[in-house]
Amino acid sequence: MANCNVNTHERFADIQMLRYELKGFDALSLNQKLYIYSLAKATLMGRDITFDQQGKYNLRIRKTLEAIYRHYKGTIGEAIENTETVCDSTTQIETSSVCDSEEFKAFEVYLKRIWFASGIHHHYGCEKFKPGFSEEFFYQLMEEISEDELPLKRGESKEDLLAQLVPVIFDPEVMPKRVNQTDGEDLVKTSACNFYENVTQAEVERFYARLKDVSNPTPPSYGLNSKLTKRNNEMIELVWKEDGLYSEPIKEIVSWLLKAQKFAENEGQKHVIDLLVKFYRTGNLEDFDRYSIAWVQQHEGMVDFINGFIEVYGDPLGLKGTWEGIVEYKDLEATQRTQTISKNAQWFEDHSPVDPRFRKPEVKGVTANVICAAMLGGEEYPASAIGINLPNANWIRQEHGSKSVTIGNLTDAYNKAAQGNGFRDEFVIDEETVALMNQYADITDDLHTDLHECLGHGSGQLLPGTDPDALKAYGNTIEEARADLFGLYYVADHKLVELGLTPNDEAYKAQYYSYLMNGLLTQTIRIKEGDKIEEAHMRNRALIAWWTLEHAGGAVELVTEEVSYASAEEALKDAEGNIVTTRTYVKVNDYGKLRHLFGELLAEIQRIKSEGDFEAARQLVEKYAVNIDPDLHREILARYKKLNLAPYKGFINPKMTLVYDEEGNPIDVNLDYEENYTDQMLRYSEEYGTL
Repeated sequence: MANCNVNTHERFADIQMLRYELKGFDALSLNQKLYIYSLAKATLMGRDITFDQQGKYNLRIRKTLEAIYRHYKGTIGEAIENTETVCDSTTQIETSSVCDSEEFKAFEVYLKRIWFASGIHHHYGCEKFKPGFSEEFFYQLMEEISEDELPLKRGESKEDLLAQLVPVIFDPEVMPKRVNQTDGEDLVKTSACNFYENVTQAEVERFYARLKDVSNPTPPSYGLNSKLTKRNNEMIELVWKEDGLYSEPIKEIVSWLLKAQKFAENEGQKHVIDLLVKFYRTGNLEDFDRYSIAWVQQHEGMVDFINGFIEVYGDPLGLKGTWEGIVEYKDLEATQRTQTISKNAQWFEDHSPVDPRFRKPEVKGVTANVICAAMLGGEEYPASAIGINLPNANWIRQEHGSKSVTIGNLTDAYNKAAQGNGFRDEFVIDEETVALMNQYADITDDLHTDLHECLGHGSGQLLPGTDPDALKAYGNTIEEARADLFGLYYVADHKLVELGLTPNDEAYKAQYYSYLMNGLLTQTIRIKEGDKIEEAHMRNRALIAWWTLEHAGGAVELVTEEVSYASAEEALKDAEGNIVTTRTYVKVNDYGKLRHLFGELLAEIQRIKSEGDFEAARQLVEKYAVNIDPDLHREILARYKKLNLAPYKGFINPKMTLVYDEEGNPIDVNLDYEENYTDQMLRYSEEYGTL
């Protein structure tokens, strides 16, 4: 097995690529390794689905750019490596000039960003990428490439392809946002995601409202696995299944799931695969619920996986599931932490600060593990969550429980990449608080994730008759805020000291400071100047932080220091070249009061969720979670820029290869950590290109 180096040289745009290590993989049995290998293949086979779901032109754009990249790799690419000259944009020179080499570098970055985001929109902010190369340069590249190498449809010419793709790539007014969350706009019409076509938001909401039966205690997740369109003025669902939309990749996924089944550790795992395969074949959402129930009840064995149309953050209405996959195995030592939490789930539920009407009288089926990710795919690749709690259906959570994971080897990679990078020294108010965070932040970050995933999402209950989708576009933000607040409230509880999960009653302060600093200040490094907050997790953190600041009564405040410079050359400057003369910090004066405030907000957020109070959700999100103070934003961006850090991280998967004996029987699975990002993406497009 090759050595794994977490920190890599792979960096482009606002992204740094990391590697994650499969700790303990060598100690697994051959059958367990072959089970993981086959599930990994099923995970990678869905890659094209995610690209297509993120935008209807994503696959054509990706394939076109990949064809250009492969064709020019030995010509212009070679010229790039042999020159350090910077081109003046006013210089007029020939096609093979240094100017073109610089534009080709920008072309490469654009392609890498598309690979990372599974499309032409930012994976987090959802805004469309602006190419760093000109439209004229793109035409020039296309002129030199054969039509045989392009993704042309029957009867289509290169000119036809250009006419379709050029406006999508270069016109900022065409498909500007993948997911639009702007209050008052038609969120379906103004979102570029490929879940709807020729329909309006009002039509979508009416269509699914007619399907719902409020008296049904076990409602399907309507719309989860389909595209909604209109033909001859009739609304039609195009279901994603083996003989429907996305037929080819789903057939490959099913094939590898069935191969994996032969190596399953127990009958329960085999049964889960049978039910998932049935769902992929029928597209019936009741089959998906049967699979979800069996999956949440199956916790024996080391290996587990997620595969399917799961999370709904990519849909502005929170209905459609983006395809994702992950293969995992337990970190037995670290899992003792999450199992301790899950064993005490009823205590946490009973002591929650929410109205007793909204608590679960009996917490069922809460299981939680710290796991090692073995393969990431779809929406979980290259950027991945560090914690997952499923299934999402409220009635299944209530009746059958939920299963949570904290992905330990990804968290470890993040922590190693952050060591000594200067971030805390720049943004934390004083050395005492920096020392507090250096000592306890990693511990309490993990615990907050555990509480968020293991208990937060699974806590509480809807009142009878409440529509699970009542909060509409605000549902994702409210749900994430609910889980975060649950974690914040309990990370400070002495119960965690009693359980041996925190070393003392002071450690939680590191999490409180880190969370508020992020929500009030530093998460905005991920947002372009002038933009609003769009992504649900970022909105959640802003909501909690700014609501708390407004209601703190001095428990927490923002303080500003004036800064002077010895010379203009030393001065910190914003994007427009203006000197930044302030440093803003979070100052916490009463950590104990903060806990009471988090409990107060948790009670209100749970009420909104339990009662389906759409208007209260709208008011909270729009007031606290959307807008950014422009002066403060400029300052934070300038301070972060000087650190020369990438605000986003992603992962390169290990390359898995079967090892055979002389008779051709598999005897091992080899892990290779040396494959670089570009080679992996090009290989995936060849090996797992199904659409």
